[in-house]
Amino acid sequence: MESSSASSAVSSIVQTLGGGSGIDMAALASNLAAAQFAGRVDRNTQRSETVERQISAAADLKNLITQLASSVGDRVRTGDLSTQPLIANGAVATVSRGTAQGSGSYSLEVTALASAQVLAGPAFATASSPVGAGSLTLRFGTLSGSTFAEDTAHPAVTVTIPSGATLAQVAGAINGANAGVTAYVANAADGAHLMLKGPEGAANAFVLEATETPGEEGLAALAWNPAMGMGRIKASAASAAFNLDGLAYASASNTVTDVVPGLSLQLTGTNLGNPTTIRFSDPKAAVATFMQDFTAALNELVAGLKEVTNAFGGDLARDPGARRLRDSFARLAGSAIMPGAAPGQPSTLADLGLATNRDGTFRLDTTRLDATLKASPAGVAAMFTTGLYGVYSTLDKLARTTTSAGDPGTLGGSISRYSALKTRLASEKTELAQAQEALRTRMVERFAATDSRVGASRATLSFLKNQIDAWNAQGR
Repeated sequence: MESSSASSAVSSIVQTLGGGSGIDMAALASNLAAAQFAGRVDRNTQRSETVERQISAAADLKNLITQLASSVGDRVRTGDLSTQPLIANGAVATVSRGTAQGSGSYSLEVTALASAQVLAGPAFATASSPVGAGSLTLRFGTLSGSTFAEDTAHPAVTVTIPSGATLAQVAGAINGANAGVTAYVANAADGAHLMLKGPEGAANAFVLEATETPGEEGLAALAWNPAMGMGRIKASAASAAFNLDGLAYASASNTVTDVVPGLSLQLTGTNLGNPTTIRFSDPKAAVATFMQDFTAALNELVAGLKEVTNAFGGDLARDPGARRLRDSFARLAGSAIMPGAAPGQPSTLADLGLATNRDGTFRLDTTRLDATLKASPAGVAAMFTTGLYGVYSTLDKLARTTTSAGDPGTLGGSISRYSALKTRLASEKTELAQAQEALRTRMVERFAATDSRVGASRATLSFLKNQIDAWNAQGR
Protein backbone atom coordinates (compact mmCIF):
# COMPACT_ATOMS: atom_id res chain seq x y z
CA MET A 1 0.00 0.00 0.00
CA GLU A 2 1.53 3.35 -1.03
CA SER A 3 2.03 6.18 1.43
CA SER A 4 0.06 9.41 1.15
CA SER A 5 3.16 11.34 -0.04
CA ALA A 6 3.91 8.73 -2.75
CA SER A 7 0.25 8.70 -3.95
CA SER A 8 0.23 12.48 -4.16
CA ALA A 9 3.47 12.50 -6.16
CA VAL A 10 2.21 9.89 -8.68
CA SER A 11 -1.08 11.79 -9.08
CA SER A 12 0.83 14.95 -9.90
CA ILE A 13 2.88 13.13 -12.55
CA VAL A 14 -0.27 11.81 -14.24
CA GLN A 15 -1.74 15.30 -14.32
CA THR A 16 1.48 16.68 -15.90
CA LEU A 17 1.63 14.00 -18.58
CA GLY A 18 -2.04 14.46 -19.38
CA GLY A 19 -1.76 18.17 -20.01
CA GLY A 20 -2.05 17.66 -23.76
CA SER A 21 -0.37 20.93 -24.62
CA GLY A 22 3.23 19.94 -23.92
CA ILE A 23 5.09 18.49 -20.98
CA ASP A 24 6.48 20.64 -18.09
CA MET A 25 9.80 18.82 -17.78
CA ALA A 26 10.84 20.65 -14.57
CA ALA A 27 7.61 19.68 -12.82
CA LEU A 28 7.90 16.15 -14.13
CA ALA A 29 11.43 15.85 -12.70
CA SER A 30 10.35 17.19 -9.32
CA ASN A 31 7.39 14.85 -9.10
CA LEU A 32 9.37 11.80 -10.16
CA ALA A 33 12.09 12.56 -7.60
CA ALA A 34 9.48 13.08 -4.89
CA ALA A 35 7.81 9.79 -5.79
CA GLN A 36 11.17 7.99 -5.66
CA PHE A 37 11.85 9.16 -2.08
CA ALA A 38 8.29 9.50 -0.74
CA GLY A 39 8.27 6.16 1.05
CA ARG A 40 11.57 6.73 2.84
CA VAL A 41 10.62 10.31 3.73
CA ASP A 42 7.33 9.12 5.21
CA ARG A 43 9.09 6.44 7.26
CA ASN A 44 11.58 8.99 8.51
CA THR A 45 8.78 11.40 9.47
CA GLN A 46 6.83 8.72 11.30
CA ARG A 47 9.88 7.51 13.22
CA SER A 48 10.81 11.09 14.12
CA GLU A 49 7.33 11.79 15.46
CA THR A 50 7.41 8.57 17.49
CA VAL A 51 10.81 9.42 18.97
CA GLU A 52 9.61 12.90 19.89
CA ARG A 53 6.68 11.37 21.78
CA GLN A 54 8.98 8.88 23.50
CA ILE A 55 11.36 11.60 24.61
CA SER A 56 8.46 13.68 25.91
CA ALA A 57 6.88 10.75 27.78
CA ALA A 58 10.17 9.65 29.37
CA ALA A 59 11.08 13.22 30.32
CA ASP A 60 7.66 13.76 31.90
CA LEU A 61 8.05 10.64 34.04
CA LYS A 62 11.59 11.62 34.99
CA ASN A 63 10.46 15.09 36.01
CA LEU A 64 7.54 13.72 38.03
CA ILE A 65 9.71 11.38 40.12
CA THR A 66 12.33 14.11 40.58
CA GLN A 67 9.70 16.62 41.68
CA LEU A 68 8.17 14.09 44.07
CA ALA A 69 11.54 13.41 45.70
CA SER A 70 12.25 17.14 45.94
CA SER A 71 8.84 17.82 47.47
CA VAL A 72 9.32 15.06 50.03
CA GLY A 73 12.72 16.54 50.93
CA ASP A 74 11.24 20.01 51.38
CA ARG A 75 8.46 18.58 53.52
CA VAL A 76 10.84 16.60 55.72
CA ARG A 77 13.07 19.64 56.19
CA THR A 78 10.22 21.62 57.74
CA GLY A 79 10.72 19.37 60.76
CA ASP A 80 7.12 18.84 61.82
CA LEU A 81 7.12 15.17 60.74
CA SER A 82 9.35 14.35 63.71
CA THR A 83 9.28 15.50 67.32
CA GLN A 84 10.60 19.04 67.64
CA PRO A 85 11.35 21.03 70.80
CA LEU A 86 9.27 24.18 71.37
CA ILE A 87 10.02 26.92 73.90
CA ALA A 88 7.44 29.21 75.49
CA ASN A 89 9.80 32.19 75.90
CA GLY A 90 11.72 32.63 72.65
CA ALA A 91 13.75 35.54 74.06
CA VAL A 92 15.62 33.19 76.40
CA ALA A 93 16.85 30.57 73.93
CA THR A 94 16.41 29.05 70.50
CA VAL A 95 15.76 25.33 70.77
CA SER A 96 16.51 22.66 68.19
CA ARG A 97 16.45 18.92 68.00
CA GLY A 98 19.62 17.10 69.02
CA THR A 99 20.99 13.88 67.62
CA ALA A 100 18.52 11.74 69.60
CA GLN A 101 14.73 11.79 69.74
CA GLY A 102 13.33 13.93 72.54
CA SER A 103 10.11 13.76 74.48
CA GLY A 104 8.38 15.25 77.48
CA SER A 105 8.81 18.81 78.81
CA TYR A 106 11.49 20.74 80.72
CA SER A 107 11.84 23.91 82.76
CA LEU A 108 14.63 26.30 81.67
CA GLU A 109 16.06 29.19 83.69
CA VAL A 110 19.05 31.05 82.23
CA THR A 111 21.01 32.91 84.90
CA ALA A 112 24.00 34.09 82.82
CA LEU A 113 25.12 34.21 79.21
CA ALA A 114 28.57 33.27 78.01
CA SER A 115 30.74 36.16 76.87
CA ALA A 116 34.22 36.75 75.47
CA GLN A 117 36.98 38.97 76.83
CA VAL A 118 37.49 42.13 74.80
CA LEU A 119 40.78 44.01 75.31
CA ALA A 120 41.38 47.49 73.90
CA GLY A 121 44.91 48.74 73.23
CA PRO A 122 46.07 52.32 73.74
CA ALA A 123 45.26 55.01 71.18
CA PHE A 124 47.54 55.53 68.19
CA ALA A 125 47.34 58.27 65.62
CA THR A 126 46.24 55.93 62.79
CA ALA A 127 46.17 52.28 61.86
CA SER A 128 49.39 52.94 59.94
CA SER A 129 51.27 54.13 63.01
CA PRO A 130 54.47 52.14 63.72
CA VAL A 131 54.38 50.07 66.91
CA GLY A 132 57.91 48.69 67.21
CA ALA A 133 59.17 45.15 66.67
CA GLY A 134 59.66 41.93 68.59
CA SER A 135 56.95 39.47 69.66
CA LEU A 136 53.60 39.35 71.43
CA THR A 137 52.54 36.34 73.52
CA LEU A 138 48.94 35.42 74.37
CA ARG A 139 48.42 33.35 77.52
CA PHE A 140 45.03 31.88 78.40
CA GLY A 141 43.35 31.09 81.68
CA THR A 142 40.88 32.41 84.23
CA LEU A 143 40.66 36.03 85.32
CA SER A 144 39.21 36.68 88.75
CA GLY A 145 39.38 40.30 89.87
CA SER A 146 43.02 41.28 89.46
CA THR A 147 44.25 37.69 89.54
CA PHE A 148 45.01 35.71 86.41
CA ALA A 149 45.43 31.93 86.67
CA GLU A 150 47.02 30.54 83.53
CA ASP A 151 45.64 27.34 82.07
CA THR A 152 48.81 25.39 81.23
CA ALA A 153 46.76 22.91 79.23
CA HIS A 154 45.93 25.74 76.83
CA PRO A 155 49.20 26.45 74.99
CA ALA A 156 50.40 30.05 74.82
CA VAL A 157 50.73 31.55 71.36
CA THR A 158 53.64 33.81 70.38
CA VAL A 159 53.28 36.13 67.40
CA THR A 160 56.38 37.61 65.73
CA ILE A 161 56.11 41.32 64.91
CA PRO A 162 58.59 42.31 62.18
CA SER A 163 60.62 45.50 61.99
CA GLY A 164 58.62 48.53 60.88
CA ALA A 165 55.24 46.89 61.60
CA THR A 166 52.16 49.11 61.83
CA LEU A 167 49.17 48.73 64.12
CA ALA A 168 47.15 47.20 61.26
CA GLN A 169 49.95 44.73 60.52
CA VAL A 170 49.99 43.64 64.17
CA ALA A 171 46.27 42.86 63.91
CA GLY A 172 46.93 40.85 60.76
CA ALA A 173 49.78 38.91 62.39
CA ILE A 174 47.61 37.96 65.39
CA ASN A 175 44.77 36.79 63.13
CA GLY A 176 47.26 34.81 61.07
CA ALA A 177 48.44 32.94 64.18
CA ASN A 178 45.00 31.27 64.53
CA ALA A 179 45.17 31.55 68.30
CA GLY A 180 41.40 31.83 68.69
CA VAL A 181 41.72 35.56 69.35
CA THR A 182 40.33 37.96 66.75
CA ALA A 183 42.18 41.22 66.22
CA TYR A 184 41.10 44.38 64.43
CA VAL A 185 41.80 48.11 64.48
CA ALA A 186 38.99 50.36 65.73
CA ASN A 187 39.09 54.03 64.77
CA ALA A 188 37.55 55.74 67.79
CA ALA A 189 37.23 59.46 68.59
CA ASP A 190 40.63 59.50 70.36
CA GLY A 191 42.51 57.50 67.71
CA ALA A 192 43.17 53.98 66.46
CA HIS A 193 43.01 51.08 68.94
CA LEU A 194 44.11 47.47 68.59
CA MET A 195 41.07 45.40 69.66
CA LEU A 196 41.43 41.77 70.76
CA LYS A 197 38.46 39.46 71.28
CA GLY A 198 38.86 35.94 72.64
CA PRO A 199 36.56 32.90 72.67
CA GLU A 200 33.51 32.71 74.93
CA GLY A 201 33.91 31.09 78.33
CA ALA A 202 35.42 31.97 81.70
CA ALA A 203 38.46 29.77 81.03
CA ASN A 204 39.28 31.72 77.85
CA ALA A 205 40.45 34.98 79.46
CA PHE A 206 43.88 36.08 78.26
CA VAL A 207 46.84 38.37 78.97
CA LEU A 208 49.17 39.87 76.36
CA GLU A 209 52.94 39.97 76.94
CA ALA A 210 55.47 41.88 74.81
CA THR A 211 59.14 41.23 74.04
CA GLU A 212 60.74 44.16 72.26
CA THR A 213 63.56 44.21 69.76
CA PRO A 214 66.32 46.50 71.13
CA GLY A 215 66.30 49.79 69.31
CA GLU A 216 62.75 49.22 68.03
CA GLU A 217 60.80 49.53 71.23
CA GLY A 218 57.09 50.22 71.34
CA LEU A 219 55.31 46.84 71.63
CA ALA A 220 55.20 47.14 75.41
CA ALA A 221 52.40 49.68 74.97
CA LEU A 222 50.17 46.89 73.64
CA ALA A 223 50.90 44.47 76.48
CA TRP A 224 48.36 43.96 79.25
CA ASN A 225 47.85 42.01 82.48
CA PRO A 226 45.42 42.62 85.36
CA ALA A 227 48.12 44.29 87.46
CA MET A 228 47.98 47.16 84.94
CA GLY A 229 44.36 47.83 85.84
CA MET A 230 41.07 46.76 84.33
CA GLY A 231 40.38 49.93 82.36
CA ARG A 232 41.31 48.36 79.02
CA ILE A 233 38.95 45.39 79.55
CA LYS A 234 35.76 46.22 77.67
CA ALA A 235 34.08 42.84 78.29
CA SER A 236 35.01 39.97 80.56
CA ALA A 237 35.21 36.29 79.67
CA ALA A 238 32.35 34.41 81.31
CA SER A 239 30.57 31.07 80.98
CA ALA A 240 26.86 30.53 80.52
CA ALA A 241 24.87 29.28 83.51
CA PHE A 242 21.37 27.84 83.44
CA ASN A 243 19.07 25.49 85.30
CA LEU A 244 17.21 22.71 83.49
CA ASP A 245 14.50 21.14 85.62
CA GLY A 246 16.22 22.72 88.61
CA LEU A 247 19.63 21.15 87.90
CA ALA A 248 22.50 23.64 87.41
CA TYR A 249 24.54 23.57 84.21
CA ALA A 250 27.53 25.59 83.00
CA SER A 251 28.74 26.04 79.43
CA ALA A 252 31.70 27.90 77.97
CA SER A 253 29.50 28.75 74.99
CA ASN A 254 25.93 29.92 74.55
CA THR A 255 25.52 27.00 72.15
CA VAL A 256 24.68 23.88 74.14
CA THR A 257 24.25 20.64 72.19
CA ASP A 258 22.33 17.60 73.41
CA VAL A 259 21.96 18.94 76.93
CA VAL A 260 19.36 16.18 77.31
CA PRO A 261 18.33 13.59 74.68
CA GLY A 262 16.95 15.36 71.64
CA LEU A 263 17.46 18.93 72.90
CA SER A 264 20.04 21.56 71.90
CA LEU A 265 20.00 25.19 73.04
CA GLN A 266 21.24 28.51 71.73
CA LEU A 267 21.03 30.79 74.76
CA THR A 268 20.05 34.35 73.90
CA GLY A 269 18.82 35.97 77.14
CA THR A 270 18.34 35.52 80.88
CA ASN A 271 15.15 34.86 82.82
CA LEU A 272 16.37 34.65 86.40
CA GLY A 273 13.50 33.72 88.72
CA ASN A 274 11.07 33.24 85.80
CA PRO A 275 11.64 29.78 84.27
CA THR A 276 10.17 29.01 80.85
CA THR A 277 8.89 25.69 79.53
CA ILE A 278 10.32 23.54 76.74
CA ARG A 279 8.16 20.75 75.33
CA PHE A 280 8.33 18.40 72.36
CA SER A 281 5.71 18.47 69.62
CA ASP A 282 3.55 15.50 68.66
CA PRO A 283 3.95 14.84 64.90
CA LYS A 284 1.19 12.21 64.57
CA ALA A 285 -1.30 14.45 62.74
CA ALA A 286 1.39 15.84 60.41
CA VAL A 287 2.63 12.33 59.55
CA ALA A 288 -0.92 11.12 58.81
CA THR A 289 -1.54 14.09 56.48
CA PHE A 290 1.82 13.59 54.79
CA MET A 291 1.15 9.91 54.12
CA GLN A 292 -2.24 10.74 52.59
CA ASP A 293 -0.65 13.31 50.27
CA PHE A 294 2.26 11.00 49.52
CA THR A 295 -0.06 8.13 48.54
CA ALA A 296 -2.07 10.43 46.26
CA ALA A 297 1.11 11.71 44.59
CA LEU A 298 2.35 8.17 44.00
CA ASN A 299 -0.96 7.22 42.40
CA GLU A 300 -0.74 10.19 40.01
CA LEU A 301 2.70 9.02 38.95
CA VAL A 302 1.54 5.41 38.59
CA ALA A 303 -1.39 6.55 36.41
CA GLY A 304 0.97 8.38 34.09
CA LEU A 305 3.30 5.39 34.00
CA LYS A 306 0.44 3.04 33.11
CA GLU A 307 -0.68 5.27 30.25
CA VAL A 308 2.69 5.44 28.52
CA THR A 309 3.50 1.73 29.07
CA ASN A 310 0.14 0.47 27.79
CA ALA A 311 0.82 -2.46 25.45
CA PHE A 312 -1.71 -1.03 22.98
CA GLY A 313 -0.32 2.28 21.82
CA GLY A 314 1.78 3.37 24.80
CA ASP A 315 4.82 5.33 23.67
CA LEU A 316 7.01 3.55 26.25
CA ALA A 317 5.36 0.13 26.04
CA ARG A 318 8.69 -1.60 25.42
CA ASP A 319 10.96 0.90 27.13
CA PRO A 320 13.36 -0.71 29.69
CA GLY A 321 13.56 2.44 31.82
CA ALA A 322 9.80 2.67 32.20
CA ARG A 323 9.61 -1.04 33.04
CA ARG A 324 12.28 -0.67 35.72
CA LEU A 325 10.45 2.27 37.27
CA ARG A 326 7.23 0.23 37.29
CA ASP A 327 9.05 -2.64 39.01
CA SER A 328 10.51 -0.21 41.56
CA PHE A 329 7.04 1.02 42.46
CA ALA A 330 5.82 -2.56 42.83
CA ARG A 331 8.54 -3.15 45.47
CA LEU A 332 8.35 0.28 47.10
CA ALA A 333 6.00 -0.43 50.00
CA GLY A 334 7.80 -3.54 51.22
CA SER A 335 11.41 -2.40 50.77
CA ALA A 336 13.41 -1.70 53.93
CA ILE A 337 14.10 2.02 54.13
CA MET A 338 15.55 1.77 57.66
CA PRO A 339 17.93 -1.20 57.39
CA GLY A 340 19.35 -0.60 60.86
CA ALA A 341 16.01 -0.53 62.64
CA ALA A 342 15.80 -2.64 65.80
CA PRO A 343 13.40 -5.59 65.84
CA GLY A 344 9.86 -4.36 66.30
CA GLN A 345 10.68 -0.86 65.04
CA PRO A 346 9.22 0.47 61.75
CA SER A 347 11.50 -0.13 58.78
CA THR A 348 9.32 -0.01 55.63
CA LEU A 349 6.80 2.30 54.03
CA ALA A 350 4.28 -0.47 54.64
CA ASP A 351 4.82 0.15 58.37
CA LEU A 352 3.68 3.71 57.66
CA GLY A 353 0.49 2.39 56.06
CA LEU A 354 1.51 2.38 52.39
CA ALA A 355 -0.09 -0.64 50.70
CA THR A 356 0.01 -1.82 47.08
CA ASN A 357 -3.16 -2.81 45.22
CA ARG A 358 -3.31 -5.61 42.65
CA ASP A 359 -3.43 -3.10 39.79
CA GLY A 360 -0.20 -1.45 40.95
CA THR A 361 -1.82 1.58 42.56
CA PHE A 362 -1.39 2.46 46.23
CA ARG A 363 -3.72 2.92 49.17
CA LEU A 364 -3.16 4.13 52.73
CA ASP A 365 -3.81 1.62 55.49
CA THR A 366 -4.68 4.10 58.24
CA THR A 367 -5.14 1.33 60.81
CA ARG A 368 -1.55 0.17 60.39
CA LEU A 369 -0.24 3.74 60.34
CA ASP A 370 -2.06 4.59 63.57
CA ALA A 371 -0.74 1.43 65.23
CA THR A 372 2.87 2.28 64.21
CA LEU A 373 2.56 5.87 65.42
CA LYS A 374 1.23 4.66 68.76
CA ALA A 375 3.75 1.85 69.25
CA SER A 376 6.90 3.64 68.07
CA PRO A 377 6.68 7.43 67.68
CA ALA A 378 10.47 7.71 67.90
CA GLY A 379 10.90 5.08 65.17
CA VAL A 380 8.50 6.94 62.91
CA ALA A 381 10.29 10.23 63.56
CA ALA A 382 13.60 8.62 62.59
CA MET A 383 12.11 7.79 59.18
CA PHE A 384 11.50 11.48 58.44
CA THR A 385 15.01 12.91 58.37
CA THR A 386 17.40 13.93 55.59
CA GLY A 387 19.94 11.30 56.62
CA LEU A 388 21.16 8.24 54.73
CA TYR A 389 17.98 6.27 55.36
CA GLY A 390 14.28 6.99 55.55
CA VAL A 391 11.42 8.17 53.37
CA TYR A 392 13.27 11.04 51.71
CA SER A 393 16.52 9.17 51.03
CA THR A 394 14.54 6.30 49.48
CA LEU A 395 12.69 8.62 47.07
CA ASP A 396 15.83 10.62 46.38
CA LYS A 397 17.77 7.45 45.51
CA LEU A 398 14.94 6.28 43.25
CA ALA A 399 14.88 9.65 41.49
CA ARG A 400 18.65 9.74 41.00
CA THR A 401 18.70 6.16 39.73
CA THR A 402 15.79 6.82 37.38
CA THR A 403 17.41 9.91 35.89
CA SER A 404 20.89 8.44 35.47
CA ALA A 405 21.83 8.95 31.83
CA GLY A 406 24.72 6.50 32.07
CA ASP A 407 22.51 3.46 32.72
CA PRO A 408 20.68 2.28 29.56
CA GLY A 409 18.07 0.57 31.75
CA THR A 410 16.79 3.81 33.29
CA LEU A 411 14.56 6.59 31.98
CA GLY A 412 17.61 8.82 31.82
CA GLY A 413 19.33 6.20 29.65
CA SER A 414 16.22 5.94 27.49
CA ILE A 415 16.15 9.69 26.94
CA SER A 416 19.80 9.62 25.92
CA ARG A 417 19.11 6.78 23.49
CA TYR A 418 16.04 8.47 22.01
CA SER A 419 17.88 11.78 21.70
CA ALA A 420 20.70 10.08 19.80
CA LEU A 421 18.12 8.43 17.50
CA LYS A 422 16.44 11.80 16.98
CA THR A 423 19.78 13.25 15.86
CA ARG A 424 20.34 10.35 13.45
CA LEU A 425 16.85 10.73 12.01
CA ALA A 426 17.42 14.45 11.50
CA SER A 427 20.64 13.65 9.64
CA GLU A 428 18.84 11.01 7.61
CA LYS A 429 16.12 13.54 6.71
CA THR A 430 18.77 15.96 5.48
CA GLU A 431 20.50 13.24 3.47
CA LEU A 432 17.18 12.18 1.88
CA ALA A 433 16.43 15.77 0.91
CA GLN A 434 19.89 16.13 -0.62
CA ALA A 435 19.60 12.84 -2.52
CA GLN A 436 16.12 13.78 -3.78
CA GLU A 437 17.39 17.14 -4.99
CA ALA A 438 20.34 15.49 -6.73
CA LEU A 439 17.98 13.09 -8.52
CA ARG A 440 15.69 15.96 -9.53
CA THR A 441 18.67 17.87 -10.93
CA ARG A 442 19.82 14.88 -13.01
CA MET A 443 16.29 14.37 -14.34
CA VAL A 444 15.95 18.02 -15.28
CA GLU A 445 19.20 17.81 -17.26
CA ARG A 446 18.09 14.65 -19.05
CA PHE A 447 14.55 15.90 -19.70
CA ALA A 448 15.88 19.19 -21.07
CA ALA A 449 17.55 17.34 -23.95
CA THR A 450 14.43 15.25 -24.52
CA ASP A 451 12.26 18.35 -24.45
CA SER A 452 14.50 19.95 -27.09
CA ARG A 453 14.22 16.92 -29.38
CA VAL A 454 10.47 16.69 -28.84
CA GLY A 455 10.13 20.40 -29.61
CA ALA A 456 12.08 20.01 -32.87
CA SER A 457 9.96 17.02 -33.89
CA ARG A 458 6.76 18.91 -33.16
CA ALA A 459 7.98 21.84 -35.28
CA THR A 460 8.71 19.49 -38.19
CA LEU A 461 5.34 17.82 -37.74
CA SER A 462 3.64 21.19 -37.77
CA PHE A 463 5.49 22.20 -40.97
CA LEU A 464 4.51 18.97 -42.74
CA LYS A 465 0.92 19.30 -41.64
CA ASN A 466 0.79 22.84 -42.97
CA GLN A 467 2.30 21.70 -46.30
CA ILE A 468 -0.20 18.89 -46.67
CA ASP A 469 -3.02 21.23 -45.89
CA ALA A 470 -1.73 23.61 -48.57
CA TRP A 471 -1.46 20.82 -51.15
CA ASN A 472 -4.92 19.64 -50.44
CA ALA A 473 -6.25 23.17 -50.86
CA GLN A 474 -4.60 23.50 -54.32
CA GLY A 475 -6.03 20.20 -55.54
CA ARG A 476 -9.61 21.22 -54.98
